[in-house]
Amino acid sequence: MQVVAKRRGTEEAKASRPFTARLIRWSWVLVALAVAVVFAVALARLTLRPVPGASGQVHDNPHPGATLRFYLDRPSIKEAVLEIGGNLTLLMPLGVLLPVLFGGLRGIVRLTLTVGLISLAIEAVQGLLITGRSFDVDDVILNTAGAVIAYLLVGRRVGRWAHPG
Repeated sequence: MQVVAKRRGTEEAKASRPFTARLIRWSWVLVALAVAVVFAVALARLTLRPVPGASGQVHDNPHPGATLRFYLDRPSIKEAVLEIGGNLTLLMPLGVLLPVLFGGLRGIVRLTLTVGLISLAIEAVQGLLITGRSFDVDDVILNTAGAVIAYLLVGRRVGRWAHPG
């Protein structure tokens, strides 16, 4: 009985919102959806494209921290910043887009698991199917951490705005 009353109260609250406020909110969600499509295409082009001539030089990394240590031990700080920073920023947009598009992904645990699975899928495809690419568990960790950082800084608030209640 309380569940029905609570649900009815939520429906009444939604119905009492002005039409223009709902229209603006849905417009932003549609913009986020368009950005997500563009992002997905760019992500696929960036991560799923073969690297000619690199097939003998790449190796899978199933050991967390191994690639990070490799880049941090090298004398080139620029190379380390590009590799680590690139993997941190690669899936950051998902930390904002997913909570806007899917209200159920507003929690940090759900978002972390979802982005982790997306990153794992990308790495698995790279390691199994793409010439000159490899699977790297550190990439999964950094991609997921970047999305979580974006969620904590921006996505949590934007997701709450897009899906109030």
